[in-house]
Amino acid sequence: MSSTHDTDLPVAVIGAGPAGLAAAAQLRTRGLAYVVLEAGETAGAAVREWSHVRLFSPWSELIEPHAAELLDAAGWTSPDPAGYPTGGEWARDYLEPLANALGDGVRLGTRVVGVAKSQRDRLVDSGRDEASFAVHVESAAGEEVIEARAVIDASGTWSGPNPLGADGVPAPGERAAADRISYRIPDLDDEATRARYAGRHIAVAGTGASAKGALVALVELARQAPDTRVSWLVRRADVGEAFAGSGNDELIERGALGRRAQQAATSPVVTTVNTFRTSSITHAADGTLTLGSSDGQVVEGVDEVIALTGFRPDLSMLSEIRLDLDPVLQAPRELAPMIDPNVHSCGTVEPHGAAVLAHPETGFYLVGMKSYGRATSFLSLTGYEQSRSVVAEISGDRESAARVELTLPDTGVCGGAGTFDATETGGGCCGAPEPELVTLGSAPGSAK
Repeated sequence: MSSTHDTDLPVAVIGAGPAGLAAAAQLRTRGLAYVVLEAGETAGAAVREWSHVRLFSPWSELIEPHAAELLDAAGWTSPDPAGYPTGGEWARDYLEPLANALGDGVRLGTRVVGVAKSQRDRLVDSGRDEASFAVHVESAAGEEVIEARAVIDASGTWSGPNPLGADGVPAPGERAAADRISYRIPDLDDEATRARYAGRHIAVAGTGASAKGALVALVELARQAPDTRVSWLVRRADVGEAFAGSGNDELIERGALGRRAQQAATSPVVTTVNTFRTSSITHAADGTLTLGSSDGQVVEGVDEVIALTGFRPDLSMLSEIRLDLDPVLQAPRELAPMIDPNVHSCGTVEPHGAAVLAHPETGFYLVGMKSYGRATSFLSLTGYEQSRSVVAEISGDRESAARVELTLPDTGVCGGAGTFDATETGGGCCGAPEPELVTLGSAPGSAK
C-alpha cells in the first residue's frame, strides 16, 4: 500500500472549475502529478449552467497567473483584461482552453462518489496519517478507485441550492410544485424560458446578488410583456439592507447591480412582501400556487417561483473523511470566524491559505466555493489564493504556503443573517445567505 509520502501518486483534484483547474496548473508548475476529476462532460460544467450571467469581476481578476503561463505557452490569446465576461465566455475562453492545456490529467465525465483513507474507514487510527487516499469514482467505463497522495476538493456548491422553505428544508408542498420552482437565475434571452415567465405572476425569494439580477431582468421583461408581475419575498422587516453599501463597492459591476435592483424594486410591477418566510406551498383550484408564510401572510395566484436563497455544500462523498467543520457554516473551523454572516456586516475577508483550510485528515483540503460552506460573497481571487497556498503546502514549501499573496477588494456590501427580525444596520435581509457564486454577476443585459 502506498502512502501520502509517495510522490509518484497524483494529487486528486475534485472539480474542473476555476479553483480546481487553478490548483492543477499550480501542481503542474511544481512538477507534481495530478488528476482532475470532473463529473460534467466539459470543463467548467457548473459555470456553463449560468452562461448567460455576467460576472462582477473583470478578466484581470478571473485568470490565475500559473494558468496564464501554461496557456500562453500553448499559444492562447488572452481576453481584454478590462472586460467583464459572462459565465459562458469564462468557460469557453479560459476554463476549456486551460483544461485542454492540462491534458490527460483532466478526466471529464468522472464523478467522485466517495473519498477515504486507503483500507481505513473513519474509525481506524493506526497508520492513518501515512496512508494514501482512496478516491472512488464512477464513469462510463464503470467504477474505479484512484489512489492519491492528497485530495483537493474544489467541487463547489452549485449542486446544492437552498430550498424555499424558511426552515432550511423544503416547505410542505415544495417538492410537489418542483415543476413550477426554479433555483437558478432565468435566462430570459432563451425563447422557451422567456415564454415561461412572460405575462405571469412570479414570486422571487431572496435578496442576494442572484435575486437582484432576477428582479432587474423580470422588470425589463414586464416592459415588453405588460401582464408580468413580481412578488418579491423578503424575510426581513425592511428591504433597505439589501441595498446598503452598493455605492461603496470596489467591485463596480456589483455596486451597479445593487443600484439597478433598488430602482427595479420601485417599479409598479413589483410588490415587496416583507417578513415572508415560506412555510407552505399549495395548488389552488385555478392551477396557480398559493405561498404561505409562518406569520400568516399569503401570496396567491403565483404562476412561477424563483427561489434564490443561496447554496450549501454536499458533504456526502466525504463521510469517511475526518473533517473539522464549523457547526453553523459547514466551513473549515478556522475559516468560519472570518466569513460568518452572523458576525460580519460590511467589508472583506482576509486572505487565507493552507493553515486555515487544514483538517484533521492530513493532506485533505476544501478550496473554492465549497470551503465557504453556507457563507456568502466568495470571490474567484480567494479560490486562486487558497489553491496556491494548499499546493505549496502539499509540495513541502511551507514558507510559500504561509505567505499571503493577495489583496481583496472591499465588498462595500452589508450582509449576513444578523438578528432574526432586525431592521438595524449590520444584519442582512434574508435568512439563508446567498453566495455570490464565483463572483456571480447580474442578469443578462443588465451589466453590459
